[in-house]
Amino acid sequence: LSGSIASGSSVLAAQAMGADYAYIGSAFIATEEARADEAYKQGIVEGSAEDIVYTNLFTGVHGNYLKPSIVNAGLDPDNLPVSDPSKMNFGSGGNSKSKAWRDIWGCGQGIGAIDAVLSAGDLVDRFKREYAAARDSLAARSAPYV
Repeated sequence: LSGSIASGSSVLAAQAMGADYAYIGSAFIATEEARADEAYKQGIVEGSAEDIVYTNLFTGVHGNYLKPSIVNAGLDPDNLPVSDPSKMNFGSGGNSKSKAWRDIWGCGQGIGAIDAVLSAGDLVDRFKREYAAARDSLAARSAPYV
């Protein structure tokens, strides 16, 4: 399961719904080891679901992108044209100076849970703590019914 999973409690929730795995993506872009631009990482830390634009303009395939990166590319994120999906070009939606992923940054709606650039190890440790706390909380709330 993927999408908006950016905390240990989200992983537990995915398991509770029957998922075998939980895929975490955007949170790892904002880690020290990631080779992403520092502004990209900061955009994730400062961003929220409201900063995500869903469009197929940049690649021909629908995806989520950080609104500030679209603005920085000289485009209006509130008035993007729809791309012809038969012409996947992985370009920039008409802006020849900007490219998808390099300049127009993909990102998921779970970024609101990311509040700092951490090492990948520290992020995983945080997920473990959050998962354990959520599991313990669920067990305590469920105990009277078991």
